[in-house]
Amino acid sequence: MIRYELQPADPEAHLYEVALTIGSPDPQGQALTLPAWIFGSYLIRDFARHIISLTATRSDGSAVAPTKTDKQTWRFPKLDGPLTVRYQVYAWDLSVRGAHLDQTHGYFNGTSVFLRVVGAEAHPCAVAIKRPRGNSFRHWALATTLKPVNRDGSGFGDYKADGYWDLIEHPTEMGVFQKAEFALADTPHEIVVSGRCRTDMKRLGEDLQKVCGEHVRMFGELPQMPKYLFLAMLAGDGYGGLEHTQSCSLLAKRSDLPVVGDVSVTKGYRRFLGLCSHEYFHLWNVKRIRPQPIAASDLSAEAYTRQLWIFEGITSYYDDLALARSGLITAQEYLDLVSQTISRVIRGSGRRKQSMAESSFDAWTKFYKQDENAPNAVVSYYAKGALIALALDLIIRLQTDHGESLDSVMRVLWQRYGKTDKPLPEGEFEQIAEEVTGLSLDGFFRHTVYGTDDPMLESLLDAFGVCYRLRAAHDQNDLGGAGKQAPEKAGKTIGARYYEAHAELRLTHVFDGGPARDAGLSAGDVLVAVDGLRASRTTLEDVLERALSDTPIPVHAFRRDELMAFQVTPASAPADTCDLWLNPDAGEKKRLRLKEWLGNP
Repeated sequence: MIRYELQPADPEAHLYEVALTIGSPDPQGQALTLPAWIFGSYLIRDFARHIISLTATRSDGSAVAPTKTDKQTWRFPKLDGPLTVRYQVYAWDLSVRGAHLDQTHGYFNGTSVFLRVVGAEAHPCAVAIKRPRGNSFRHWALATTLKPVNRDGSGFGDYKADGYWDLIEHPTEMGVFQKAEFALADTPHEIVVSGRCRTDMKRLGEDLQKVCGEHVRMFGELPQMPKYLFLAMLAGDGYGGLEHTQSCSLLAKRSDLPVVGDVSVTKGYRRFLGLCSHEYFHLWNVKRIRPQPIAASDLSAEAYTRQLWIFEGITSYYDDLALARSGLITAQEYLDLVSQTISRVIRGSGRRKQSMAESSFDAWTKFYKQDENAPNAVVSYYAKGALIALALDLIIRLQTDHGESLDSVMRVLWQRYGKTDKPLPEGEFEQIAEEVTGLSLDGFFRHTVYGTDDPMLESLLDAFGVCYRLRAAHDQNDLGGAGKQAPEKAGKTIGARYYEAHAELRLTHVFDGGPARDAGLSAGDVLVAVDGLRASRTTLEDVLERALSDTPIPVHAFRRDELMAFQVTPASAPADTCDLWLNPDAGEKKRLRLKEWLGNP
């Protein structure tokens, strides 16, 4: 048995203390290492940098010194008895990927706090999680999906894991939180909400039951597990989620959750439900239907795959679709969300330079390390992947007269790969899609996944009674999704994104082929004057509204500490903003197709 004891030792200093006892170390010299990244987030994060002290003793209490062999690995000399290693972990990462601890709550992923005993990954692990010391923490409780052994009524105590890879699949939250419970397929589900928030927990549980139930219905069954747990951390701002085999971690704005007495689905609540839906879908797609290179990784270095568009893009398609199919949002509200995704994708010229396969493969260095040039160089395998999934679903439905769909393909993947714990090889998804549907889809995948073509959504959506329009954005906050009522207003643009803060108007992104790029402006430039007037967002947009075609506007800006002058000729805003709406004149056949697709139009 390998034993870990975790103590939130100093919440004010954000320190966890961990004692690791190895009963039978490797007689040739034991190596310990901490993962460099966490499953589901494809960036080297070097969690070992947060270990700030590490000491070790033999069974007789004498010290033994390790040798550090790389940035995340310690090697001990030959030992003939048990080894105990004690170390401190700095935990001040309020995200779903790392560890966090202060006087209000504690949270950790195993990849941040549990050293891996190299060569003993399959050995059972015992885990003791202690309550923080002090009377002020007496009301704290603990929530995790680790297997309980002997815990107190608040959840602190002893747990176990079947091995290291099981150990790191159970994020843990501690503090004072609210809870809601429901059951699906005889499996208990629980949502734990930490952070200050007055919300309708009863409604939250009821709505999540509907969303999760839709995914269970689509796949035909729920993976076997003793329980499922949503861990939601709320803050003034923030957004993110990370999937695990029996749980997920969520970070959200507290204002996104529903207020008692308000039965509407606000944009914020819709966003939160979509996040929960996305991570729950990962129970099947990612955690059990797994890409082979990721499944084979020991988390010490990058694991490259060209399939992330399948695992994140298809999941991103189904997350909001489940809200519509379960009746929580209307068909039009769903189409608004799709419109916004289309707008986000077509506004970036990076989609013409990077394929979905390349975006997946380069996630480590490009998608997760985006800079000011990202819109011109990178395409999201989440967003464009969702549009490819949408197009694929509609193509299959049309060409098989709803005999098959993307749902059918996902169910076969679940039966062959998810239930059997068999990783999905590169290229296998495309072959299964053709096998299940009986269609020739090679051209579709070649052009949209391995090439840079946009899926032909306008004609596909028309076949389902949905109108499609591209128009110019009204301003940079216009994300699309305004439906049929959106006014046609062709404004002017400088071809850049900007934000105003602390009396500064700063360019954040400058787009290929736009007026700002042509004039020589760059991301990071601070505009100080536009057409002889003090620069502000209001001034810039007012000048653009009144600008004459082909007439340059003088712009002064600071680049670093140097004042520079530019002549910017505004251009008509491009038609890169999408609206979708239900066609009231659609025939019966199209309306039936829509109902088959959305289930609740």
